[in-house]
Amino acid sequence: MFTLILKLTISFFAVMNPLGNMPIFISLTNGYSLEEKHHNARKAAIISFIILTVFLLLGNFIFSMFGITIHAFRIAGGILIFGIAYNLLHAKTSNAQSPHQTEQREAEAKNDISITPLALPIMAGPGTIATVMSQTSHSLKQMASVFISYTLILAVTFFLFYYSSSIIKKLGQNGVNVISRLMGLILAVMAIQMIAEGIKGLFPSL
Repeated sequence: MFTLILKLTISFFAVMNPLGNMPIFISLTNGYSLEEKHHNARKAAIISFIILTVFLLLGNFIFSMFGITIHAFRIAGGILIFGIAYNLLHAKTSNAQSPHQTEQREAEAKNDISITPLALPIMAGPGTIATVMSQTSHSLKQMASVFISYTLILAVTFFLFYYSSSIIKKLGQNGVNVISRLMGLILAVMAIQMIAEGIKGLFPSL
């Protein structure tokens, strides 16, 4: 089980890319007091946890309701995650996990960024949801491993957002870009593996 948790934890870290999202958090909270930054980071982590847990628990029901197979979702999720990985390899921000300019302007105007765009789509974005649902099964061991893994990464993300200003100063933008590229490479390999498993499930004769 430890090996599975470690594998899933690395996967969620690559998908959420908390280090790469720190500059986004800093730009969104520009002008906020330290207390407001901490409040938004904490609230976003809690909301993201709720969203991912709902998909973890109701993933099979959602599949049944829409007539979706886990294999088809793995292929779609793998393609989506590969797109995020491609952007990370080029040290770019993926549109799938980042706020559009209009969303960012609306969040700044409302002075509440914890729900959107922090929780959605930055922390619990489509890539993260796809990873959770593609790993959902009837096995309690598998579900517990997924739960522990994304909870750990959400805690890491909260910690990094909480101390984002200090960390960015020490790492520098080049350091963040290097880590983003490394996460992109790991994520690309995982995406290909996910697609391969989906194709094998849909076409067992292959």
